[in-house]
Amino acid sequence: MKKKLYQVLGALIMLSTLSCTKNFEELNIDPNRIDKVTPGSLLTPTIYGMSTYFTVRSYDFTWQIMQVGLPNPSVALGTHRYDVTETAGNGTWNTCYRWLRNIREMQEAAVTYDQPMYQAVAFTLQAYIMGILTDSFGDVPFSEALLAEEGVNQPKFDTQEEIYTQLIANLEAANTIYSGTGIMEGEDLLYANDKAKWRKFNNSLLMRLLLRLSKRSEFDSYNRIKQIIDNPDGYPIFTSNAEAALVTITGNPPYNYAWARRQDYVNFEAMSSFFVDLLNDLNDPRRPLFMTQATRLVDGTIQQVGYVGIPSAHSGDASQFNYNPSTPNGNVMIYDNIGTPIKEVIMGYAEVEFIKAEVALHFGDLEAAKSAYERAVTAAITQWNGGAVPANYFENEAAAFDGTLEQIMTQKYLGLFFNDYQQWFEYRRTGFPVLPTTEYMLHDGVMPTRFMYHNDVRRFNPQNYQTAAERIGGDDVMTKVWWEK
Repeated sequence: MKKKLYQVLGALIMLSTLSCTKNFEELNIDPNRIDKVTPGSLLTPTIYGMSTYFTVRSYDFTWQIMQVGLPNPSVALGTHRYDVTETAGNGTWNTCYRWLRNIREMQEAAVTYDQPMYQAVAFTLQAYIMGILTDSFGDVPFSEALLAEEGVNQPKFDTQEEIYTQLIANLEAANTIYSGTGIMEGEDLLYANDKAKWRKFNNSLLMRLLLRLSKRSEFDSYNRIKQIIDNPDGYPIFTSNAEAALVTITGNPPYNYAWARRQDYVNFEAMSSFFVDLLNDLNDPRRPLFMTQATRLVDGTIQQVGYVGIPSAHSGDASQFNYNPSTPNGNVMIYDNIGTPIKEVIMGYAEVEFIKAEVALHFGDLEAAKSAYERAVTAAITQWNGGAVPANYFENEAAAFDGTLEQIMTQKYLGLFFNDYQQWFEYRRTGFPVLPTTEYMLHDGVMPTRFMYHNDVRRFNPQNYQTAAERIGGDDVMTKVWWEK
């Protein structure tokens, strides 16, 4: 009896198994899971990921190398002493390629779903990210990058000239796409699907890339930028902070502040004397927005002594400072009251006006240069929460336009505060602002000009790595990239 019962049960199980196997693929489809990614779904993660990462990198790297701020105490070496290690760019390499993969998927999805606006957005974001990557390293994989699924595991390194040529062409194409019909949908942390603002960001970024090539006469940068400025209908660009690529972050999950804890931003960091003294000379209203006042112990009481930094690349002996220097104001980037909005900078409106000022100066139009310079400074101050320009600001001799590139670039340096590596890139392009040097800096006080390639590249793509390293003049932090030469 039991034997027959087992046989019956076995047959039932067999029939059940066959039935399930027959319809397994149909029944195993999760109706709540999208089969193909939509282009709009990739937008906000990319924007948030890039802006937050480079907010931190501004603090960790750009502040030090450009004498904005430095670790305190700092007894030896460090980036502010031009100690740029061979792994200093690894995070930048990984992060840029990670989000460039998202951009590639966005481009593919834009074609799949016939949403050309996202093809334009992909071109814009690709230029933003790839611009940072190539300006940081020089020649990098581009045309063959991120093609592992197609069997390309050792991509060639495109020359920086090839990269810039393609990025500029893509931005031109995007400008045309934005001007046409089409919609954007889904979550957009930056512009809430306003394609007109995306177009202005695109063309403002085009100006940035063209200006970076100002030393390369074959690109005729100043004339090409002037053509953009003179054709606002064909090339709309930023005209206010409200249109700029400033990412509003509230600190509420999933869009947390760049720092998890306020003390991680404000503690063990001092503002650099060079940065503070510039702002002091200008009697600049950004001082209380950016930093605290220094303090000193006087007759047993702690007293504020104004805004005072410490020199970058100092000897390492902290006893030489008989005061506690100005430190970062936490409210710029992380409020105690979570939910208070802060801004992370991708590209500000001030940068556009500084570009206009430089172009006008190049062509000898001092009146236009002065107007653009004053708009740029005003925008740079007011883009920050609480920023306002005093009525007499430009009456100060230090702030009044003097018709020099040095002044434009020095104010641009202040205007690029917390803007990824842009201060570093622009210093390498122009040599401004003039930064003090000390005997404690490496490389005889000459600033490093690039990151070394990721060490994994040397291991897993040795032939293409070697070709690129030889072509650029050596994989060294002191090698100048193509547009610097």
